[in-house]
Amino acid sequence: MASLFAGKVLVVNNSARDELDTERELGRSLENKVLLLYFGSAECPRCREFSPLLRDFFVRLTDEFYVERASQLVLVYVSRDETEEKQSKFLKTMPKRWLSLPFKDDFKRELELRFAVADVPAVVVLKPNGEVIAGNAVDEIRRLGPACFRNWQEAAELVDRNFLLAEDFDELARRSLTEPMRRLKYKLSKKTEEEEGEEPC
Repeated sequence: MASLFAGKVLVVNNSARDELDTERELGRSLENKVLLLYFGSAECPRCREFSPLLRDFFVRLTDEFYVERASQLVLVYVSRDETEEKQSKFLKTMPKRWLSLPFKDDFKRELELRFAVADVPAVVVLKPNGEVIAGNAVDEIRRLGPACFRNWQEAAELVDRNFLLAEDFDELARRSLTEPMRRLKYKLSKKTEEEEGEEPC
């Protein structure tokens, strides 16, 4: 997915406004993740209604208050705001993990054309390889909320290496906590048996 933004700059929505511009930084942020491209504008009434839903959707999948580990999800805001100040003001109300294109970047228009975005709000959902999962997931997010991420994850065929069912985790925890003690107990009993079996000199 980093190839989509090759040679581009993405801005992290934090107080420092960190920029991701190297291939390595972009790769670390975007690879093996479902990518949401959010086309919106702070002035658009429909966007003002939808943006808080999208914010909540994103936070519930990525914030440690709700989940133990952030989902394989990244969002890039593609602004249709009239001014840079309006874009900045809007982003201040959104999660710090959101990324955005710089206000004056013409690549925003290229993305609109590539994904046939006519109206906002629009959320294009992409696989890590850049294939489209959903041309506009606004209605899906409204209807299903965070539950739709699982469908996207399956469609993207993401390997969630850290995903364990609760029973798997219990079994792993039992095994990992008790195994060293069992080994030690086995060694001690084996040693005792050997000592008892030895003939006195």
